[in-house]
Amino acid sequence: MLSTLRKFLRPEARPDGRAAAAVQSEPPAWSPSRVYAVGDVHGRLDLLDALLARITEDRRDYDGRPSLVFLGDLIDRGPASAGVVQRVVELTRDPAWDVTVLKGNHEEALLLFLDQPEFGPTWAEHGGGATLAAYGVRPPASRTDTAAWSAARDAFAEGLPADHLELYRSMALWAERGDYLFVHAGVRPGVPLEAQDPKDLLWIRGEFIAAPRAAEHVVVHGHTPVEQAQLTRWRIGVDTGAYATGLLTAVRLDGTDQQLIQARA
Repeated sequence: MLSTLRKFLRPEARPDGRAAAAVQSEPPAWSPSRVYAVGDVHGRLDLLDALLARITEDRRDYDGRPSLVFLGDLIDRGPASAGVVQRVVELTRDPAWDVTVLKGNHEEALLLFLDQPEFGPTWAEHGGGATLAAYGVRPPASRTDTAAWSAARDAFAEGLPADHLELYRSMALWAERGDYLFVHAGVRPGVPLEAQDPKDLLWIRGEFIAAPRAAEHVVVHGHTPVEQAQLTRWRIGVDTGAYATGLLTAVRLDGTDQQLIQARA
């Protein structure tokens, strides 16, 4: 069974004294503090560093401690997954930021490979081969060579820095800030948050994207790549396919303000 980890953050009070989760239809959506939510990085350290530089410049006018939420899929496909994870580990240690790292389906696949090396060929074909290479492990050439995949798993586990493994294993499935819900893929429409299937939070696409309103919150997500970031009344999608397009996107939420911040190769 896929490993799961949930992180429950209590809804913060709005200025009018009501809990954010209780507000269902009152526009506009509201965040009690500044949040930067970063879309799928997929191993593009160059774009992440460029985006972080823009975010750092943008926060200069903010006196508080902003939140930085990574929406999952830090790894796979791009060439520098290990470097991306190292940068995020460093950010979690920086007291200037309140950092939340959400799990994506690609991090889930990495953890599954560590537990079940026979999953390696499937993971490698969907971008995991680039992550193995980034950690200095050559993916076996044959899908069916179970001994080679077990050896690759052992080499990967041995070479994986302890703080990287800790980050992978501690990633949350979702987080809340005010009227916003942050999750990798989305939610099953009409299902209460506490009853959501973790697989949906990591994998859902069509049913969520097509729903006029999938949850009580405005859902901020990645996972489904789009040419342009999508800011709608009840959904904000910021996966702009960075590994292939060279465009990495974040959204800044502050009070009722919503602004995109992007870095392009």
